[in-house]
Amino acid sequence: MWSTRPRILIAEDEEPLVLLLRYNLEAEGCEVEVASRGDEAELMVRESTPDLLLLDWMLPSLSGIELCRRLRMRRETERLPIIMLTARGEEADRVRGLATGADDYITKPFSVPELLARVRALLRRAKPGESAEVLKFGDMELDRAQHRVRRGGRELRLGPTEFRLLEFLMSNPGRVFSREQLLDRVWGRDVYIDERTVDVHVGRLRRALGDTEPDPIRTVRGAGYSLDETYAA
Repeated sequence: MWSTRPRILIAEDEEPLVLLLRYNLEAEGCEVEVASRGDEAELMVRESTPDLLLLDWMLPSLSGIELCRRLRMRRETERLPIIMLTARGEEADRVRGLATGADDYITKPFSVPELLARVRALLRRAKPGESAEVLKFGDMELDRAQHRVRRGGRELRLGPTEFRLLEFLMSNPGRVFSREQLLDRVWGRDVYIDERTVDVHVGRLRRALGDTEPDPIRTVRGAGYSLDETYAA
């Protein structure tokens, strides 16, 4: 159901629950990472921001509520979708969790289908482009259903990898992705290829988009690539 696999971080120290969540989220087509401690989860988010965080209130070393507060204070994670998981079912606790910055709150034990529905709803709100059949950016238009790309009304010929790369960048305009992140999100974690392969395909994509026209792909030295938001202004 997803054009690119959403990456979800589960910050939870109950192993049976982690296994249950991982199994069901991966069946939904999500990429899942796990942290069993609050400080570990904070480090993982700082290294690479996930698309959504499932956050247990009571974590070792750093509580979920404190981690949520810290993430909301950082510009890079102030809009990160967060669902708080907790055994605390009192109204005052729910209010505190939401006031700290959680987008949603679900009390243990919970229904897995209900949790998955909430995950899908949050991801749709956070990334409306993920569910759109036609993506538009500046003078570019990408049709997922017909597998076609147009620029300035002119149809372009893209290889399958260049199409997926452009689709991913158009779904996340302005965000800078490292070569490693692009390998994970476009090629998949099970594919073992050199990071320089990303440079090759970015070059091919640029040529397909038109070398003589303004380049919508921005190279960020030492960081990676992004779709330049100023291009669509």
